[in-house]
Order: sequence, then structure tokens, then C-alpha cells
Amino acid sequence: MQRVCFLLKVRQSKLDEYRQRHAEVWPEMLRALKSTGWDNYSLFLDDTGLLVGYLETDDFAATQAAMADTEVNARWQESMAPFFEALDGARPDESMRALPLIFQLETQLAALPHDPATETIPTTQRGAEGSLAGAERQAPHGDSR
Repeated sequence: MQRVCFLLKVRQSKLDEYRQRHAEVWPEMLRALKSTGWDNYSLFLDDTGLLVGYLETDDFAATQAAMADTEVNARWQESMAPFFEALDGARPDESMRALPLIFQLETQLAALPHDPATETIPTTQRGAEGSLAGAERQAPHGDSR
């Protein structure tokens, strides 16, 4: 599974309308994204116009190609193009460049040797304030506190 993150820049004058459009994405666009492999697809937008996209997919190039072949995507991209800065004539989906993944917690944790003395209690066993909820903490080095 590939985790893909990309950046685009939304025009400052279009931020509110961009947010509104994404609050009401066309149902056929939603279905096309899902059927072409855009899993866990999310967009994040700050007040400067920086747009961060994230998705998980088996093959990003294949996913992009499959989506590019849909009629609804052509209409969506045409309607969204005026919202973005510096596309140089390209469609927004053609301007997405995946950022290289440099850190993933689960991957590095999985590579660590097993050490029960330093393991923490899963967050599912903690209450809202981080206190233990019905779980006992194993003290380091057999300390029975």
C-alpha cells in the first residue's frame, strides 16, 4: 500500500468557494475516486491557500491514470482549475507531485527489537485524560508499585 501526500496552492481569493465545493463534492466524483483506488483520500487547506492531499493506494500512477480516464474527472478538473495558482496550463490532477515519504512510525517501530520493559500501554486502554482505564501498567524491571 502506497501512502501518497501532495501539495497544491489555492488562490487566496477562492478559499471560501473551494471549501464549499469540497463540502458538496458531486456524488459521481466520489464514486469515481473510490472505484479507481483513491482510498482514505483527504484534503487539508490552511488560510494561506496551501493544500495538502493524502491518499492510500496500491499504485499511484495506475490510480491517477484510471481517474484521468473518467468523464466526471474531466468535468471536475475543468471546474476546479481556476482555483489553483501556478498550474501553467495543466489540470490540477496533472500538477500533483507526490512528496517522498521520509518517516513512518509503524515501519520504524516494527523494526525495533521486542523489549517488554519499555513497551507502553495501548491508547485504547487509556481514558480521556490519558489515565489508565481498567488496565494495569507493568512497571519497568519488575517493580510492583
